[in-house]
Amino acid sequence: MTSTLTTVPFVNLSLQHQPIELQIEQAIHSVLQRGDFILGQAVAEFEQAFATACGVKYGVGVACGTDALVLGMQACGIGAGDEVLVPANTFIATVIGVLRTGAKPVLVDCDPRIALIDLEAASKAVTPKTKAIVPVHLYGQMVAPQALLAFAQSHNLMIFEDAAQAHLASRDGYQAGSIGLAAGFSLYPSKNLGGVGDGGILVTNEADVAQQVRNLRNYGAPKKYVHTELGTNSRLDTLQAAVLNVKLPHLTSWNRDRNQTAKQYDTLLSPLQEKGILTLENQSGEGHVYHLYVIRVTSDCPIDRDTLQTQLNEFGVQAGIHYPIPCHLQPAYQYLGYQLGDFPHTEALSQQIVSLPMFPGMTQEQIHQVVNAVASAVR
Repeated sequence: MTSTLTTVPFVNLSLQHQPIELQIEQAIHSVLQRGDFILGQAVAEFEQAFATACGVKYGVGVACGTDALVLGMQACGIGAGDEVLVPANTFIATVIGVLRTGAKPVLVDCDPRIALIDLEAASKAVTPKTKAIVPVHLYGQMVAPQALLAFAQSHNLMIFEDAAQAHLASRDGYQAGSIGLAAGFSLYPSKNLGGVGDGGILVTNEADVAQQVRNLRNYGAPKKYVHTELGTNSRLDTLQAAVLNVKLPHLTSWNRDRNQTAKQYDTLLSPLQEKGILTLENQSGEGHVYHLYVIRVTSDCPIDRDTLQTQLNEFGVQAGIHYPIPCHLQPAYQYLGYQLGDFPHTEALSQQIVSLPMFPGMTQEQIHQVVNAVASAVR
């Protein structure tokens, strides 16, 4: 019976690529013709175009989103002896980014309504060693900019944004990447703006921060064979940049499509609240870019999260979990000293959340198939 169902994929990148396939091929061919494979023309073009789209002056392409965090924070002066506030409810790369600078990540619980960092909880975690806060604009929704700025000012903290999932997200007149001293984005293929391999970009309004990251990504060398920093090899490939240059002009419409799909999900899933299925709040309106559409399977639901995911697969719907084990409970990070019970909202969400299919170009039939599958599973 299930074999006759049409599968709704979790992500369908081919819908993005097919209409612009010829342009992508031409862009790659141009790089092949020029032969500028490392820090070539397309990289500089993409860096400026993406920075402009984010409302900032400078962009610096690096090898991956994690390096955008690491090198960006290093360039902002974060290092050994510093404490950095980080949400417990995030992908582990945020924590890795802080650790690789030599600083200490201080985890903070989330607001369960929106899954973003709880600034009230963060205020209780501030110490004399706290230098910065890393707000993670998770799932495509920004942390409230005005509240974040007020928090940072009141505690004299630097803001470094983790915008890996929030390409061109906006809230209260601010765009992701424009609030803090700098911000890191991932360009992983499944992101709202993704390449055909790994990639990342640092954006900032500060010329010295941008230049420092350019040095750090290229062996710490401001010019060839002159190494003024303890740098690394982390450069955005020219071929990746060429693909991203083709895709960037389409990002606004792709994000709008995601937002419209999310609105339909919200409406169609609302009757299931009485069955214990809750949606996360959108406090950003049209500015939420929905990298992921996440629901909560609460204790009022007749089935648990894992059962729901199994049922969805049987109904032909691919679903994901972001993230099943919180950062502070990951085996490799036990040495940070956290334990079960330290962040109850984050821990509860990790057992409740399910990410439903979300990608530009989802059809009405696919959206209804997903919702009907959820409804059937919880009946």
